[in-house]
Amino acid sequence: MTNGFLTRARAVLPGLAVVGAGSALATLLGRLVPLVGAPVFGLVIGALAAAAVPRFRSATLTPGYGLAGRFLLQAAIVVLGTGLSLRQVITVGRESLPVMIGTLIIALLGGVLLGRLFRLDSETTLLITVGTAICGASAIAATSAVIKPRERAIGYAIGTIFTFNVAAVMIFPPLGHLLHLDPAAFGLWSGTAVNDTSSVVATAYAFDPAAGPQALVVKLARSLMIIPVVLVVAVINSRGRSAAEGPLARPKPWRLVPPFLIGFLIAAGLQTLGLIPASWQPTLAGLGLFLITAALTGIGLSLRLADLRRSGPKPLLLGALLWIAVAATSLGLQAITGLL
Repeated sequence: MTNGFLTRARAVLPGLAVVGAGSALATLLGRLVPLVGAPVFGLVIGALAAAAVPRFRSATLTPGYGLAGRFLLQAAIVVLGTGLSLRQVITVGRESLPVMIGTLIIALLGGVLLGRLFRLDSETTLLITVGTAICGASAIAATSAVIKPRERAIGYAIGTIFTFNVAAVMIFPPLGHLLHLDPAAFGLWSGTAVNDTSSVVATAYAFDPAAGPQALVVKLARSLMIIPVVLVVAVINSRGRSAAEGPLARPKPWRLVPPFLIGFLIAAGLQTLGLIPASWQPTLAGLGLFLITAALTGIGLSLRLADLRRSGPKPLLLGALLWIAVAATSLGLQAITGLL
């Protein structure tokens, strides 16, 4: 067991060292230009370094990038949970429910209609739709486990979703300032209209650190939509299979709940019970922000332009239209419900 751990550690340490250096630079730049923020700088530094320096695309470094993009982000979410009470989580989730349900319906209906209009295959359409409607790559992965799509469809969907994750991090913060949104409104907007959790957190903290917790809670509540949507997809898909192929096993609901969500709720529970000293809060908040920056740096270093080019125009157009529709619906429903 010890040898296995050491082998895995040696595999990820070189990449993590590069991520650490990029994160430190991004943190410094984020302090100099707080309007942009360290997470955005981390994503940009990582993407530019990977594009400009072939050595940063080495296979010896990619395991560390992947660990940073997954584990460090999840750890950041758990750490940020220490700054929220369960009362806040319940309140924000309840207030944002109409917006979340409305954007989910718009995305699902829009995906069905536009997929048919563009004559995209059903697998690619479904994966892009659930990725936009719920939580990006996590929803794509959960749905893929049920429908077993071709790898090309998964690649198209991931490339499309990632494109608009990057666009959101760059576009939403200045647009939010232009629209004069307050942190609560922007947090709800980014939490419902940006795809992956990493991009939601980076977008919200780039706009205003006060928008971060709101966006995170909304995004995590939105992530729970994976469970009913994927279960419905599993039922429909199994009924569509011929008897010769046999039905696919339906996923167990608790296996669709991301572990980091449980950790986040535990951390928020500890905060609610007063078990986390107030004097720890600045340090924990700073740690959470650095972990987010490191995760975004790892994601930027993992970015390959070929993955985006491989998506082609139609999946990108579908993703763009759904993304715009969800973003507009989120703002519209906030205005209607008085949250804006």
